[in-house]
Amino acid sequence: MRVTLLQHTGEPEKIVAAAAKLCYSDSGVDNILDGLTDEKTDKFLNMLMNLGHESPIEHVSFTFGIEGVSRSLLAQITRHRLASYSVKSQRYVKEGMFEYIIPPEIEAIPEAKKVFLETMEQEQAAYDKLTEILFQKHFKALREQGMDEKQAKTKAEKAAIEDARFVLPNACETKMVVTMNARSLMNFFRHRCCSRAQWEIRALANEMLKLVQEVAPTLFKKAGPSCVSGPCPEGKMSCGKVELMRKTYLSEAK
Repeated sequence: MRVTLLQHTGEPEKIVAAAAKLCYSDSGVDNILDGLTDEKTDKFLNMLMNLGHESPIEHVSFTFGIEGVSRSLLAQITRHRLASYSVKSQRYVKEGMFEYIIPPEIEAIPEAKKVFLETMEQEQAAYDKLTEILFQKHFKALREQGMDEKQAKTKAEKAAIEDARFVLPNACETKMVVTMNARSLMNFFRHRCCSRAQWEIRALANEMLKLVQEVAPTLFKKAGPSCVSGPCPEGKMSCGKVELMRKTYLSEAK
């Protein structure tokens, strides 16, 4: 897994503080940034976090480049709907010798890993075979319709991989660009940094959290699973490690 913070709102904490300042003072938009020293910015942000007033943090956004993750993770992260996603297409990009993600539990057991790797090879063989069969069908039909050879090959391959991709596994590696505003990120971290989250998306959430804490440490200093700043919402399904989670995430944010 590789996660990169590609871009973010300039001076994110100052922008959030300016929005909060507008809410709680008679400042106009022309002078909203005046006098916002680092000390005052920090004061505004801490006030927002203590009040639970999260709407001002929607004004800043963060864009991540993510690769080396599975299509299984893709299905989970896109459930977070207040975000923008651009994902490597299996419809337009042929998966020749596709990369795949091996779950740690499978990696740790030689017998399980052997079965897994054999299955990946079979999936690749099936994908390649289906692609060839479908390509020949579409290519022949397009040529009979009078299309020139080069264009027919391009269209036939696209049509072929569009259906051949149905045999590709959840383990298949994908890449994406994801943009979220800070409030959506907070919600993402509350759900996906939790010890009960699936291992891959939890690892992704932790990497994303580290990156945003580097550029907006005050804004995200209490970010993490829900239990970091409040009670555990999992009820009987709680991991029972609230104190450990708080110690881990609050110390990392310092």
